Amino acid sequence: METAILKSPFKSEEYFVNMGPQHPATHGVLRLLLTIDGEVIKKVEPDLGYIHRSIEKMCERDSYQQIIHLTDRLDYLSAHINNEAVCLAVENALELEVPERVKVIRTILDELTRIASHCLWWGVMGMDVGALTTYFYGFRDRELINDIFEETCGARLTMNYNVPGGLRHDIHPNFVKRVKDFVAHFKTKLPEYDRLLTGNIIFQKRTKGVGVLSKEDAIAYGASGPVGRGSGYSCDVRIHHPYSALHKVNFNEALQTAGDAFARYQVRIQEMWESLSIIEQLIDDIPEGAIQVATDAVIKLPKGEFYQKVETARGELGVFIISTGTKNPYRLKLRSPGLSNLSLLNHITVGSKIGDLVAAMATLDLVIPDIDR
Repeated sequence: METAILKSPFKSEEYFVNMGPQHPATHGVLRLLLTIDGEVIKKVEPDLGYIHRSIEKMCERDSYQQIIHLTDRLDYLSAHINNEAVCLAVENALELEVPERVKVIRTILDELTRIASHCLWWGVMGMDVGALTTYFYGFRDRELINDIFEETCGARLTMNYNVPGGLRHDIHPNFVKRVKDFVAHFKTKLPEYDRLLTGNIIFQKRTKGVGVLSKEDAIAYGASGPVGRGSGYSCDVRIHHPYSALHKVNFNEALQTAGDAFARYQVRIQEMWESLSIIEQLIDDIPEGAIQVATDAVIKLPKGEFYQKVETARGELGVFIISTGTKNPYRLKLRSPGLSNLSLLNHITVGSKIGDLVAAMATLDLVIPDIDR
């Protein structure tokens, strides 16, 4: 007896769906044009430029001191590190050696910035896949760092504390104690992150095997930061091209080889532990001395091309300056980690479901102003 073959009267058809520009999973004003067949993604096309402010062009108009405050409006969760990148580029061009006290303070603030950024990422990462509680835990710990920033730098988000040649002013008398108190506190809270989310079987099923990026593709797409290191690509600027006081400390580069969303998650958790270690190695040994070296009131770089890169919370930020010897750059180009990381979104999500797109995109940790410059 032959078995009857039932044919569905419904025909599959591709649809175009907008995700964003105002969408909670895009973490900013980003529009994704999705081509889908049912729930299956056929293509992802990012549409950028909704908050483009022409910052690079504005830098050609401003002096080198004025440029600093523009960079903390890019990746605002790595504001202090962005500021430092421009300062280092200017200082290297002028062959200025800043005091050791400045180098150590900058590095401590860098790692506090990294932890604060990862806390926010961890909170919204959990929320993106349905775990609302993580948001409150992550912001609870991030607020302690913001309080330190506010007391020391005068701002909680866009610090603008670095200046060419040093720091705008010295650290607050409470700085060392508050940083040490935070380190002690956070060491007890990071294990909570693992108990709440990392070891959660539902979270693991949402992230393991999702958004897989091979090491070769990570290199080909120019991925950096935790995105690249989640695929086993050793790309930490702090390791390969140390700056400020990083030559004084020992720490491990956070690497995973699976290349999926869960691997990128693990890298950021490990990075928070390593940042705590860096801070502990420096906080009791902040050198005495000046917080600035003298510079001209109007800074003019020598003619030439200068490049400086740093490791932000999202990856490699590069600052490329072309100088003609005047008080403002002839050209300033920023190498954004977010743009390179976003470029691989289509590659890692085609063939997966819309829910997987949200999980994979969360582990890219996009900050859209970093892309829309």
